[in-house]
Amino acid sequence: MGNTAAPNKQASVKTSAKAATPQPKTARGEATRRAILAAAERVIGEKGYNDASIGHITSEAGVAQGTFYIYFKTKEQVFSELVLEMGRLVRHSISESTSTLTDHLNVEKAGLTAFLRFARAHPNLYKIVQEALFVDPAAYREYYAKFASGYRVGLTAAVKKGQISEGDAETRAWALMGIARALGEQLVVFNTQKTIPELVDSAHDLIANGLKP
Repeated sequence: MGNTAAPNKQASVKTSAKAATPQPKTARGEATRRAILAAAERVIGEKGYNDASIGHITSEAGVAQGTFYIYFKTKEQVFSELVLEMGRLVRHSISESTSTLTDHLNVEKAGLTAFLRFARAHPNLYKIVQEALFVDPAAYREYYAKFASGYRVGLTAAVKKGQISEGDAETRAWALMGIARALGEQLVVFNTQKTIPELVDSAHDLIANGLKP
């Protein structure tokens, strides 16, 4: 999965208004907000959106239910924030893993490895993003549109450098994202016994060399 840093021109997708929450003004407030988010990640990831309640979340976080409403208006709002949080964290992880690499095929391999490691470390966040298609389509679209936008820029630059063949960068970006998403599902949902290096090596061979004998 290649470098997904967003370009200066933002993707033409409407940001989920429900995810825009006021930021705490104190360190203590921020710590409480983070505790609620972490609890929501565990509860919603394990129970699913419909079966998770605000009471479940606050109980897991160790705070009163009234405290929840200081930071979030609804369960849907905290859900949307988790989707966008997954996007921010995984893009940062991929960026850190690929920042010193110059060849695009190496960037693809390192980025895919970083993505799968993140998915394995945060299986509940991964599941939440997939459920967002039905719970909050706007947040779901924003999550993938930001990835695709940055991916497209990286692929276009790699073509200009002669590091990969020419092709439609938009379609390629979505196809490569699809590979990463499917492998993440194999890892998190289907609990494959294959290791991340095994998954990455097979996928990267396909990305670099294709199916043609």
